[in-house]
Amino acid sequence: MSIQENRALIDRFYTAFAQKNTEAMNACYAKQAVFEDPAFGRLNDSEITSMWSMLIERGGKDLTVTHKILDVTNGKAKAQWTAVYPFSKTQRVVHNKITAEFIIEEGKIVYHKDHFNMWKWCSMALGLPGMLLGWSGFMKNKVQKTALSSLHKYMKK
Repeated sequence: MSIQENRALIDRFYTAFAQKNTEAMNACYAKQAVFEDPAFGRLNDSEITSMWSMLIERGGKDLTVTHKILDVTNGKAKAQWTAVYPFSKTQRVVHNKITAEFIIEEGKIVYHKDHFNMWKWCSMALGLPGMLLGWSGFMKNKVQKTALSSLHKYMKK
């Protein structure tokens, strides 16, 4: 695929996210895709598609997503995106700035890794407990365990 086609793929993905169109987002992924981030850890194909649906559903009308593509090559892309939403458990507003790395093969995302500051996220989402413990491995493990549990319950609906 060309650099322009890869850029268009990533732009299509985030535009669909901003429009809360999970079907269009999920169409950007290959069947055996892998996703990683600090909150969920490592997810496979069906977990990925369910995660985006769950996050969009829980973010509701207050979820806003913006993006900027930073770099694109033949098989890789890097983007910066921001999500603003009320965290479902506390209703505290989260303003998360994320850097995403992608590996693209045959016009589809095969690997997607999001990087963000877990301490900042915990501070915004959880308030004082997140501020005090968001830097710790304990809190990161607790967030991941809770996120995965929530995702797997959502997938059973």
